Amino acid sequence: MDSLERMIQEQIEARGVRTPAVLEAIRKVPRDRFVPPELRTEAYEDWPLPIGCGQTISQPYMVAVMTEAVLPTGARSILEIGTGSGYQTAILAKLIPQVYTIERLPELLHGAQRTLIELEINNVHFKTGDGTLGWQTHAPFDRILIAAAAPGLPRKLLLGQLSEDGVAVVPVSDDAVGGWQTLYRVRKVNGELQREDLGGCRFVPLIGEEGYQSGDARRSEGR
Repeated sequence: MDSLERMIQEQIEARGVRTPAVLEAIRKVPRDRFVPPELRTEAYEDWPLPIGCGQTISQPYMVAVMTEAVLPTGARSILEIGTGSGYQTAILAKLIPQVYTIERLPELLHGAQRTLIELEINNVHFKTGDGTLGWQTHAPFDRILIAAAAPGLPRKLLLGQLSEDGVAVVPVSDDAVGGWQTLYRVRKVNGELQREDLGGCRFVPLIGEEGYQSGDARRSEGR
């Protein structure tokens, strides 16, 4: 059994993520292509890894959980906030026809874009900027995935750019920045947001208008 298959069976399937489409998408994306060369021997281990700029590539299990949470059939478009390495982006692109991804750090965005081009993934649209403002020209989105922890639900973004009956997944800090976080699946029903607790998680802070200020985030990360 190779490292990728072991990761899927031991870290993901064994912990409850068993949706066939999600597992197949993960099989199609080589995680080692999204980490720095010196960390590629750790690419399929059960932990996040640094990717530069004080950011990380998420733990494989958490990527699988978030992907499964937004998967309900029929989605044609998804907005991802926090491109990072592009690993989560690539998996979403295997499942949803149009992926729109925003990253506030140009260095990370350009690196992710290069990797996805090398992997011949061509249904992703990239933007540098404040992800909490969304991407109004392409809204509404059937799905929204936020890969950084917000101080509370970004209600303006979700109410303004998530389709009716759409689904979002977002980590929210339960206390001060850098503290414990909860992953929520959010549904927009009759113009209201309904949220479901998916359990604890750990993400870097979401920076932006509906997130934290960059100074607060730098003090919390300790990276």
